[in-house]
Amino acid sequence: MPDTIQFLLLPGFSALGFISALEPLRVANRFRGALYRWRVLSLDGGPVQASNGMSVNADLALADSERGAMLLVVAGFEPLACHGPALQQALRRVEHEGGILGGIDTGAVVLAEAGLLDGYRATLHWEALEAFKERYPRLQATQELFEIDRRRITCAGGTASIDLMLDLIAQAHGSELAIQVSEQFVLGRIRPRQDHQRMEIATRYGIRNRKLVKVIGEMERNTEQPLDTLALAETIQVTRRQLERLFRVHLDDTPRGFYLGLRLDKARQLLRQTDMGVLQVAVACGFESASYFTRCYRARFAQCPRQDRLARAVSALA
Repeated sequence: MPDTIQFLLLPGFSALGFISALEPLRVANRFRGALYRWRVLSLDGGPVQASNGMSVNADLALADSERGAMLLVVAGFEPLACHGPALQQALRRVEHEGGILGGIDTGAVVLAEAGLLDGYRATLHWEALEAFKERYPRLQATQELFEIDRRRITCAGGTASIDLMLDLIAQAHGSELAIQVSEQFVLGRIRPRQDHQRMEIATRYGIRNRKLVKVIGEMERNTEQPLDTLALAETIQVTRRQLERLFRVHLDDTPRGFYLGLRLDKARQLLRQTDMGVLQVAVACGFESASYFTRCYRARFAQCPRQDRLARAVSALA
């Protein structure tokens, strides 16, 4: 691992993802001396505003980045808002010079758009994962907390940035130091990359019934080609009526209604995070009719898909 790490902050970046990556380096230096150096980069060398409104001063412009050093792109809700030929060329220069490239939160989107994730495993924040898969179907996207694949490092952001850095510190300087650093953040354990980004289904929905948890997992894995209620019941070896009773008792819903909600939530993510047409989004979420999709969408979100997308775009510009 290079001793210099450069963080390229894009406008609207995730402050938590950035700070969680930076602080383990500071603490490692506290225990072992000057192991790491870091530089904050921006596109033009000026301050960058995070998604929470906090402004961070940059040390350098991207064009002046240190040769051969690791460069981690930290992005947020709109990772491609500043993407263009200049950024793409600069990132490819880092690769050409032998530097390690990475992305934090949705930074992987920027690398993918530049063609720098071809042939590599990559991960990003779970909320952007479905949109990422739709935009880059040939890339190997995972739901891991972080991925270290040769000269590419990607991370889901948030507190997963801590886990990424602890893993890198352990590889370079031993697990004892990584544990020391971890304890400074009052962490109960160091999470491996395979840990779930999201809470387990049982925790998310406050349910303990194993069969119901399994069915919801099947629903989440099959949104583009939804399974009918009978097929879902067969996966847990119960009758259709028994499955409907499970949903009614534990979730106060029907299997069909719950499944529809999952698909509509995915549709909203795709509408807000991609440039896919409404019909494309409808098909990707298992709707054969655009008109039926629009009716369902309006019933759940109180506005049609196009209105929701426009409102999101206006909000991003405000």
